[in-house]
Amino acid sequence: MAAPKVAVVGAGVIGLSTALCIAETCPSCSVMVLSDQFSPNTTSDVAAGMLIPHTYPGTPIHVQKQWFKETFTYLFAISNSAEASEAGIHLVSGWQVFKNTPKEELPFWSDVVLGFRPMSEAELQKFPQHRFGQAFTTLKCDCPPYLLWLEKRLKATGVQMYTRKVADLWELHSEYNIVVNCAGIGAHQLVGDEKLFPVRGQVLKVHAPWVKNFIRDGDGLTYIYPGIHRVTLGGTREKGSWSLSPDPGATKGIFDRCCSLEPSLWGAQDIKVKVGLRPSRQCVRLQREVLSQGGVKLPVVHNYGHGAGGFSVHRGTAKEAARLVGECIAALQGSSSRAKL
Repeated sequence: MAAPKVAVVGAGVIGLSTALCIAETCPSCSVMVLSDQFSPNTTSDVAAGMLIPHTYPGTPIHVQKQWFKETFTYLFAISNSAEASEAGIHLVSGWQVFKNTPKEELPFWSDVVLGFRPMSEAELQKFPQHRFGQAFTTLKCDCPPYLLWLEKRLKATGVQMYTRKVADLWELHSEYNIVVNCAGIGAHQLVGDEKLFPVRGQVLKVHAPWVKNFIRDGDGLTYIYPGIHRVTLGGTREKGSWSLSPDPGATKGIFDRCCSLEPSLWGAQDIKVKVGLRPSRQCVRLQREVLSQGGVKLPVVHNYGHGAGGFSVHRGTAKEAARLVGECIAALQGSSSRAKL
């Protein structure tokens, strides 16, 4: 069989990292990324890129932990390399604070991040509204530079990228042997996934270079994440909203809530508002499927539905998707060698 041709649909962090994992693990493949949007116009460009896992109710915890650990290990190595600045990856320390002590004082990911511990009484005095907190060091990905770094890595491994709107995966069957669906919220229409829904997120990107530590309210709604050049303030979680227009009321609410956690932010300058639609479902859809029409088969691997947690698990799910692509290739090679007998 000739070199298998693989199309990856979608160019957010999931699509690009999946294409990279496929190119690394299946070097005999010819890999193409097809998307109607590339950075800086993807949902991933809006994301804060903090490695603090979101929990998927429909996925076993040990699987989620494995995905997070693989992603953390991968990005930690980049943060310790000469490419850290170009890739936009750095360590950041801070606090997750709670108004009431959470049921789970030790989250499943506590031994993956660095130096996880309960906050001291002295630290908690900074947050008079909160009674309990956790201190740790994690990784932060500045998303636009990281996506550009991934694109550069892809080009270096021979992966090609094309701007193309794919309306139906089947339209690719005559050009590609395997299709990988990393369409994010686009999968709602692309494959008619009714279990996938948008959770609208609005964030502010501000200039506040004195803010060095992250602060996250345990409810996940209010957060302050310092990046290399700007600080991300959030946020909103509006289930089922498809609107990409900034809401001035939400902007004021986000800014006021963040200033109540970190009063120095009243001096923040140059506020930019960004909106993205998190592709949410009960669990990430990470599986093989075979589409067939009139006796013609098209192997498909799905990797989408990461919701608010895409950056935290992107490398882990990309590795698993690449493994599934490897299974598809083995099945194709098996059937082509049987056809010759």
